[in-house]
Amino acid sequence: MYKKTYRDMVSGETTPTIVTTEWLKDSLKSGWTNLRIIDGTFHMENSGRDARAEYTKQHIPGATYFDINGCADTTSQYDLPHMLPSVEQFEEYVGSRGIDNESHVVVYDNNPMFPVFSAQRVWWTFRCFGHDKVSILEGGLQKWLKAGGTVTEEASEMKRGVFKAQFRSNLVKSFDDVLSNVKSGEYVLIDARPPGRFQGTAPEPIPGVKPGHIPQALNVPFVKLMDTESKTYKSVDELKKIFEDNNVDLKKPIIFTCGSGLQASNLVLASYLCGKEDAAMYDGSWVEWYRRAPADQMVDVPSE
Repeated sequence: MYKKTYRDMVSGETTPTIVTTEWLKDSLKSGWTNLRIIDGTFHMENSGRDARAEYTKQHIPGATYFDINGCADTTSQYDLPHMLPSVEQFEEYVGSRGIDNESHVVVYDNNPMFPVFSAQRVWWTFRCFGHDKVSILEGGLQKWLKAGGTVTEEASEMKRGVFKAQFRSNLVKSFDDVLSNVKSGEYVLIDARPPGRFQGTAPEPIPGVKPGHIPQALNVPFVKLMDTESKTYKSVDELKKIFEDNNVDLKKPIIFTCGSGLQASNLVLASYLCGKEDAAMYDGSWVEWYRRAPADQMVDVPSE
């Protein structure tokens, strides 16, 4: 069981970071008016799957769809996917989904290999904008269905909410931040991609981007965090040991990175479960680094 919770300093209410299917079933039966469920499914372009269409076909009753590419800053000249939106964009987007500052948001996704693949990105986004009343459904839609949870194709209509964000700049790092850190070494940089992509021996999923890694980065593949049978996160003790075995000291300042800011949020979540609430993520990650960094600031990138 995951013990990590957020406690509101005013109301004293606690919000579990990860909730079970039984917890969500009971919450739906109770008629909890502040509960807001989000389908945060995202599929890579080469997967042949359409997350929004799948949501339309079946979703947990009351759930709305959260498009990480739709709620995003698309102004970068480097064509970066699902970058954090502006404060105004986020407030408008979540408000249109019936979410306000009192809402308890539960996020799930429906990735075929790892049922918690993009939900943690949505979780991290809410935390970046000051909302801690956000949980992730353990095992995603797949576990929900196996547990006998109901689904529907009926559209979820919510009264518009008013959300006021408080942006936490310490949770996100920019290209310039990471470039400066290569020289200073103030933060431990940890890459969540599979070893082949980190070492430059396996292709990147985004066209035109070669594999490799940022200087001084450590590699902790996000798949290590998952139990292969249950496809849920390993226990907190196991997560702590994974970090320790990979020479990661959670007491030090940390920046997590990956390909485009998805897999890194898995490590942010895992470190949060272990008690580290201030880990930052390099939002642009390897895609931005590859497109912007000098050649001498890239390691193991294959030659032409």
